[in-house]
Amino acid sequence: MHPSVAFVGAGPTTIYTLHALVNRARRPFTLTIFEEQPVAGRGTPYRPGWNDPAMLSNIASIELPPLEETLVDWLRRQPADHLRTSGIDHRDIDDRAFYPRLALGEYFRDQFEAILDHARAQGVTVDIRTRCRVADAVNRTDGVHLSIQPKRGEAFQARFDHVVMATGHQWPDEPEVRPGYFLSPWPASALARIPACIIGIRGTSLTAIDAAVAVAVEHGAFLEAGEGDLHYRPNPDGKAFRLTMMSRKGLLPEADFFHPIPYEPLSICTKDAMQSLIELNDGDLLGEAYALFKQELAAADPGYAARIDLADLDMEEFCDRFFAERIAADPFDWAQRNLEEARRNFETETTVPWRYAILRMHEVIEIIVPHLDDGEFARFSRFWKPVFIDDYATVPHESIERMLALHRAGKLDLLELGDDYRIDSHCAEGGATLHLGDRHIHFPAFIEATGQRPLEAKDFPFPSLRKQGIVHDEPIADDTPPRGIAIDDQFHPVADDIPVDRLFCLSLPFILGRHPFSQGITSSHEMGQVVGEQLAQALDRDLGTSPDEIQSETEAV
Repeated sequence: MHPSVAFVGAGPTTIYTLHALVNRARRPFTLTIFEEQPVAGRGTPYRPGWNDPAMLSNIASIELPPLEETLVDWLRRQPADHLRTSGIDHRDIDDRAFYPRLALGEYFRDQFEAILDHARAQGVTVDIRTRCRVADAVNRTDGVHLSIQPKRGEAFQARFDHVVMATGHQWPDEPEVRPGYFLSPWPASALARIPACIIGIRGTSLTAIDAAVAVAVEHGAFLEAGEGDLHYRPNPDGKAFRLTMMSRKGLLPEADFFHPIPYEPLSICTKDAMQSLIELNDGDLLGEAYALFKQELAAADPGYAARIDLADLDMEEFCDRFFAERIAADPFDWAQRNLEEARRNFETETTVPWRYAILRMHEVIEIIVPHLDDGEFARFSRFWKPVFIDDYATVPHESIERMLALHRAGKLDLLELGDDYRIDSHCAEGGATLHLGDRHIHFPAFIEATGQRPLEAKDFPFPSLRKQGIVHDEPIADDTPPRGIAIDDQFHPVADDIPVDRLFCLSLPFILGRHPFSQGITSSHEMGQVVGEQLAQALDRDLGTSPDEIQSETEAV
């Protein structure tokens, strides 16, 4: 009997893991994929209904790790009429362009099917179970037993040798948890019922921009007005429609900037350097990593380093200095200037060295995060982490254009919250009230759009694994940000009572403490590479393949 593998969830993380597994597997196995939705292979961020057609992805085509084919190649072979329905002009297809989320969903769906065809050709037995919710998982001596509840039919159990939990982001199916108060902006179709009124949105990142765009297109339209200028025209009955986006700093994200891809290598703040710091940890791991960061940044852009007095700045001072100029400016004026600069740099293929250096270093600095003590982790989370997120979470130019168009139309304001504020969502009149100092602002509709927050073991959707002690939180001190569930570098839960290769957790909300920058497609690819290789090795052990046989077959190939 062939060994069995199950995936719980069928979004991009499963697709990239499956791609790596199928390309590495040397023997047949049985593959079962459980997906709650009617269609497998899209994932929540890219499926219809949950996303408005106007919502854009924030990853350029050139950055998207290819599967059976690249996104650009896939787009170029789609019928022009079909692309036009998604707002894509065949003539504008480019590997540095951004495309609607729904178009990426179609791409992932097609790639998923192509990977499954590849697997079947290699003798893998494939079983796709859609409209099936995995209600629980329990570890037993002979494997992991899953309890499955189909949308129709009787519940049943199934045993597997290896299970990958890839349940993705977790949002409520009904986001309007109280009248006028939306706990998330998904599904976007739910936002369509918000009337023309004053709407508050907590968040200013792409998630919040998505929410703003989804509501805006219900009460008006974005129109091109010559020379590429974008305008917003409200509907005749949309006079009362107005948005206020708010965040701690009250800033819009910056526009996507030009840089070489793949990344150019770092010379000082490298992965090897981080590993050396971890091995020689003398109690100041965060400080020593920051010192290397400063050296790399100064070497990459001496002018920037001199302008901000980088050599004299400790970590907290640098992080304050990083945002200070933007905070002092009008946020929309800054956004306009930044957008113009980004456009010029794309036209001339000019890279801003300091931006590019920080972008490349975020993946390197992440290596130390699991090894920080509680105090260091709190400092990192409060000060340094926002710098990296701001630098890598830039957004499509069109997203900034839309925000500027809404502001020019008198339909969008930004509000800086700071740290001392409170939002009351239990209002008799619905919506939510913002309490900010002496100000009390009521929003008849309010949308939480700050993105996925890290979740703890108590939120894990498979209770038996919690009860067995297989899934548990990383221990933390009081007043320390959550660090998610305990996993190792290969994404196995850290537990004594389960074989190391039996269970893998790639459910992003539960691993954000250890992998704070794991949010997008590139993270799905990187995690998939690790787990795909681990699964392939585990299947070899299941089948009794010796290391010499594996080496011989590899050389033959």
